[in-house]
Amino acid sequence: MKNICSILAFAVLGMGATSFSMAHADEPKSDKKTDARVFELRVYYANPGKMEALHARFRDHTNKLFEKHGMTIIAFWSPTDPKEAERKLIYVLAFPSKEAADKSWKAFREDPDWIKAKAESEKDGVLVEKVESTYMKATDYSPLK
Repeated sequence: MKNICSILAFAVLGMGATSFSMAHADEPKSDKKTDARVFELRVYYANPGKMEALHARFRDHTNKLFEKHGMTIIAFWSPTDPKEAERKLIYVLAFPSKEAADKSWKAFREDPDWIKAKAESEKDGVLVEKVESTYMKATDYSPLK
């Protein structure tokens, strides 16, 4: 869990978060707009020897389909440890709401282009062993904008 928290910290930085200033610490909480989006943290565990094919599928197909179906890509990460990098792919998506996320995922999974890309990428075996997904919302003290 410690690694996931570190990853989320980098995600926030990558989304244009600004440094917290104590000068604003005494401002009423209601003056600060909390980012109302729902974020989804996904961790993919690749089958042995399949990570390069998984990266290629995201690079060449999946990311375009995410955008087509209203998913905002925040960032992708690979662990710095080479052994872990062969096993894990981590990314964060953003949606206007959990309902929008459900609708986007349903449309994505039913998209003929996704079905074709998945089948073609898995002609030599299934790429992903398991997926972990966590939906999150920003706290009222999060520096997201």
